[in-house]
Amino acid sequence: MKELRKFIYGDPVLFVAFVVAIISALFVHPSKKYLEYLDLRVLSLLFSMMMVVAGFQKAGIFECIITRLLKIVHNTRVLVFILVGICFFSSMLITNDVALITFVPLSIMMLTQTEKRKLMIPVIVLQTIAANLGSMLTPLGNPQNLYLYSISNMTMGQFLKTMAMPSAISLLLLFAVIFFVKPEAIELSGEGFQGGKSEVEKPVLWCLLFFICLLAVLRMIPYGIALIFVLSGVLIFAGDIFLRVDYGLLLTFILLFIFIGNIRNIPAVSNILYELVGGRELMVSILLSQIISNVPATMLLSKFTANYSGLLVGVNLGGLGTLIASMASVISYKAYASTRGAQTCKYLCVFTAINLLFLGVLWLVVAVV
Repeated sequence: MKELRKFIYGDPVLFVAFVVAIISALFVHPSKKYLEYLDLRVLSLLFSMMMVVAGFQKAGIFECIITRLLKIVHNTRVLVFILVGICFFSSMLITNDVALITFVPLSIMMLTQTEKRKLMIPVIVLQTIAANLGSMLTPLGNPQNLYLYSISNMTMGQFLKTMAMPSAISLLLLFAVIFFVKPEAIELSGEGFQGGKSEVEKPVLWCLLFFICLLAVLRMIPYGIALIFVLSGVLIFAGDIFLRVDYGLLLTFILLFIFIGNIRNIPAVSNILYELVGGRELMVSILLSQIISNVPATMLLSKFTANYSGLLVGVNLGGLGTLIASMASVISYKAYASTRGAQTCKYLCVFTAINLLFLGVLWLVVAVV
């Protein structure tokens, strides 16, 4: 029982995916047809990107970037701008999960060293919102974007056009909230913060492999070729990267593919979902994300609508709201909860209030426009 609780707490979305896949299998019995459910393009690109981003992390590239940026910090407002801004912009390329895994611990360290722990909750909450909203601009930003970009046949121009306005408004909202931070003087220098590495390991390799992945995402080269290049690079130069990949996310996608494939083969359920989703993609995707998280919501709803633009906006805004609306939010919460003197109830209250504020404003603007 203890191991089960650990599994559920450690990766609740994977647990839910496992449960719904098993339940759906009771109605559509396992067969070779299950293999047809799997989208090999999505799985290959996701695996390739995870290996490359793990390489960036291991190389210490992100720590070096933020260490240099922090040399210009003179007060708390500028510090918050940098900590939140780097999550917003970096998430566009390295995914919201990785941005938070990388920069939230660094923020906790810096705020502790500069004796500004009172800012820890608002900063981490804003970093989480920034990562979730910044990531929505590009196909590489998060798993739901990569999935929808792969199945929708959108061009990069169409994708960026769809997400540009929500992303721009999100950035303005973040800046507006940060201006409420009192600009108190702090003492912080690149030498004082020991978060970065003095030398980056194999930067050319990881940049080259990232570029190859980008070409595959843009459909300029076959995804299989990109996977071969990435696997070869990792095997030859950094075999330990395989231990850093989030295989739980890959398994979650596989289980969700099975669940969704089975649902489509149950006529009664399939017909209800077609009726429910049609013309209501924005509202339904936002609300469903609050309950089952936005990645599963994306994969489920995508099979019952052709309005991928509405769904794309909905599931990305749906990452705001409850803690489980985006699993990236759980990463930040866990990081904060493990700190000394953590006030988890206060964190959840602040997190929910600010997330609902952002969700309400963005939902209203998108619905009106």
